Amino acid sequence: MVLGDRLATRWRALRFLAVEAVAAVVSLCMLMAGLVVAALLVLIVGWLAVPPYLRVLRWWAGRARLRAGRFTGRPVPERYPPIPDDPGFADVFRLLAAPATRRDASWVAIHGVAALVIGVIAIGLPLGMINSFAIPFYWRALPPDEPVSNIYPVTSWWGAAGMPLVGVGFAILAWWGIPALARGIAGLAGTLLAPGRETELSERVSALTVSRAAALDAHAAELRRIERDLHDGAQNRLVAVVMMLGLAERSLRVAPDQALPQLLRAQDAAAEALSELRTLVHDIYPPVLDELGLGGAVSALAGRSSVPCVLDVDGPRRAPAAVEAAAYFVVAEALTNVAKHSGAEQVRVTLSTCDDDRGGTLVIDVRDDGVGGAIASSGSGLSGIGRRVAAFEGKMTLDSPLGGPTRLEVELPCGF
Repeated sequence: MVLGDRLATRWRALRFLAVEAVAAVVSLCMLMAGLVVAALLVLIVGWLAVPPYLRVLRWWAGRARLRAGRFTGRPVPERYPPIPDDPGFADVFRLLAAPATRRDASWVAIHGVAALVIGVIAIGLPLGMINSFAIPFYWRALPPDEPVSNIYPVTSWWGAAGMPLVGVGFAILAWWGIPALARGIAGLAGTLLAPGRETELSERVSALTVSRAAALDAHAAELRRIERDLHDGAQNRLVAVVMMLGLAERSLRVAPDQALPQLLRAQDAAAEALSELRTLVHDIYPPVLDELGLGGAVSALAGRSSVPCVLDVDGPRRAPAAVEAAAYFVVAEALTNVAKHSGAEQVRVTLSTCDDDRGGTLVIDVRDDGVGGAIASSGSGLSGIGRRVAAFEGKMTLDSPLGGPTRLEVELPCGF
């Protein structure tokens, strides 16, 4: 690293520490306000003050995360339990006992003191260096009874002559100390404000519990759909086939010339029942996924869409079969909703795969130029998509203002 880069690094560290020193004053104010709120908890007004104070505290801690992340180049994650709009006593108590609140309170207390002291030291080192080098030039101008105060009082030429050496000492301390102090303050934010391992495990358990419940709901809904399709479709047709065959048997005994038309009708009904059974099996797991992959299967859906569909397949990698099946049904249901409710003239479907900390995510983006106003109400196709996505710990985002356009984005973890 050249000298210019090293100077730029130290100047950046000095600016960071100066900003943190100013921010430490705000942290001390936040600490004082927190102590006042804590003292008022014996009264109702204290409990009423907790939610707004925590909102401000979270915002201030978030600013510290941003500053530390920009300085180190490593973002500091944040995880907070939501603050209800109208919290009750139990909600406030839960917020006060949350690990995130303890982390923020600890950071405010330590940052308010440590960052202020370290910031003053960091600013004082270069100023002390400049002053030490300048003392030999101005100490004579001061009154004899007011010696220059630095590391030691300067009252003679011999004392002034040693000041440049003191300045070199200040320069060495500033050169090596300021970056280390800046890393320490940034590391303080990363250590205190980042969620702990136990928090991540707790959130993971909660996410797994939710996804398991969603998977069970999706499974139950799928079984109900299959039962309904069998009862209303193939089962009724098979019953009709049995009745037609019974009539044909009776006709063979009484009027053989009438048996052939009845057998033909029974054959047609049996063929229709077989076709419905094939469709039902196809809907459980489309064979086209194995034959053509997700891109080809979705292309077939787009080709059958009654609304003109533009398909953009940005090279999605093969995902586990269950994930591809979920993605296929998401697109199928989304296109069905567009055709039934949107009044759109065109729909665009985009499939892509992005790498992330979950090992890869399949992203499905469906946009139409319809009337908008879509909501994921209970029993709707969108709520079914939500259940299916939640079963894979995925994410569904729906943006559908009145007047359109509508955008549905689904993220499905692939676990590559």
